[in-house]
Formats: sequence, C-alpha cells, structure tokens
Amino acid sequence: MSMIKATVNNSTTISIKDSIINNKDRKVDLVKISENNFHLLLDNQSFQIQSISYNYKERKVILIVNGNEYELVIKDKIDLLLQEMGINVTLSTKHNQFKAPMPGLIKILSVVIGQEVKKGDVLIVLEAMKMENALKAVADMKVKNILVNTGQAVEKNQLLIERE
Repeated sequence: MSMIKATVNNSTTISIKDSIINNKDRKVDLVKISENNFHLLLDNQSFQIQSISYNYKERKVILIVNGNEYELVIKDKIDLLLQEMGINVTLSTKHNQFKAPMPGLIKILSVVIGQEVKKGDVLIVLEAMKMENALKAVADMKVKNILVNTGQAVEKNQLLIERE
C-alpha cells in the first residue's frame, strides 16, 4: 500500500502506510462483509464500518463506524505529490478566477471574452518545464475577462481568466 492521508470531519488528519498509522506500527485486519460493510480489527479493537457514499471527484467518503458518522477526505500518493509541488490541476467551480497552477509560458489561448465553454474544454495551453499542459474548464462557464496574452510568461497563482 502506498501512503494515504485522510482528513476526518475537517479536523483530524491521519497518515496510513501499510500497517503504520500516524508513524505507529499497528495490528490491522480488515474484512469485507458485503458490498458496503466491513469489519476492522485495529490493535484488537473491533469496529463495524458501513460505507454510505463516495465522491470520487472530491475524494470524500462517508462512513458509519460503530454507529458514528465520519466524513473522510482522502489523498493518495499522487494527490500528496501534487500538493507538495503546489500544483492545483483543476479550476474550482466555487471561484470565479482561474489561476496558473505553475509558472510557465502561455503557449495557446483557446478562448475569447464572452465565450461560453463546456466542462473539459481547453482554456489555455501552458508550457512549463518543456512540457505543454492543457488547462481545462472543470465546469460550464462564460469567460468574463482574459488577463494574459499568448507568449506571456506567468507565475504560479497568477490570475489568467475570470469567469461570470
């Protein structure tokens, strides 16, 4: 198993790698009982776990453990590496600004002000470390303002596009 970090109920973070939890070697035995039900023995303590929901995009899982509900946000090895590098590869649907995830050069600007774009459409191609990175819309949107030009160098977190 590779490293996983889980934030429980937006407060406690636990690190898990093999049977090491928060840098402590633990006795772990997990058995799948049915599609959404599990039994966990952790250091000889018994836990009944029911998986209620899983949101792949947000990496959120809702579990009921011994009758108590918990929300976990899970980050795997790739998520942790991207976070460590300071790269956010998606445009949040909650914000009206689209910022550069890394420093680079605007190679292609694929949109114009007022343009309606669909989720998955390429907005900008950013060249960074001799690689071209297509920055795509993660939601349907309308371009309100474009703050960069083709050929322009940009810094990480520099504002590129505003949306309505």
